[in-house]
Amino acid sequence: MGILVLVFIFISLTQHGDAHGPDSCIQGGGLCRVGSCASGEYLAQFCFEPVILCCKNLSPATTES
Repeated sequence: MGILVLVFIFISLTQHGDAHGPDSCIQGGGLCRVGSCASGEYLAQFCFEPVILCCKNLSPATTES
């Protein structure tokens, strides 16, 4: 019975219109976080709304050549 409840919750979270999924977050250069974004990050979208956020850095990452 508990497994069915977990499956239902997972399905309901992924079916929300603003939930893009963790893959799109990571491909967009973000990280999925539970609760709130860390200092220096902003909420870009949701991995699984409203529980898991997709957070991105405020400043773009610099790469050295």
